[in-house]
Amino acid sequence: MNILKIIARTLKSLSLYELIIGLGLTGRYFFSRKITIQYPEETTPQSPRFRGLHALRRYPNGEERCIACKLCEAVCPAMAITIESELREDNTRRTTRYDIDLTKCIFCGFCEESCPVDSIVETRIFDYHGEERGDLLYTKEMLLDVGDKYEDQIAKDRSEEAKYR
Repeated sequence: MNILKIIARTLKSLSLYELIIGLGLTGRYFFSRKITIQYPEETTPQSPRFRGLHALRRYPNGEERCIACKLCEAVCPAMAITIESELREDNTRRTTRYDIDLTKCIFCGFCEESCPVDSIVETRIFDYHGEERGDLLYTKEMLLDVGDKYEDQIAKDRSEEAKYR
């Protein structure tokens, strides 16, 4: 019985059986409708829970939400967040420095989940780049600008996601 298996395997190998099966699969899909997306002109649907570029949010009165509790810095597994803070005249603590190094960030969303005031969020923006390493070090001002620019979309996504929290 063992010799028959060896002969069958040898004949299969000599007849290029696997190649014929592969060509048959290619031929089956060759004439079917293509589903290629032409990226800059077309985009695929995105989930409201997509985790992309970070943003810092503000309250409707224009004051930044971050209270410098440093929970996001503590929970970040990649240690990509750096926060420095100081007390203001009204004895509230606010950040003086809030940096995220996107070359280290693994976009896990822990920073967003740990924030008690919903200050740091991850937006749907995925098409950003940097030509040098320093280009992907986002400072507080840059993050606030992203938050200001996309606040409407962020608020809409957060309201849709509220039922899952």
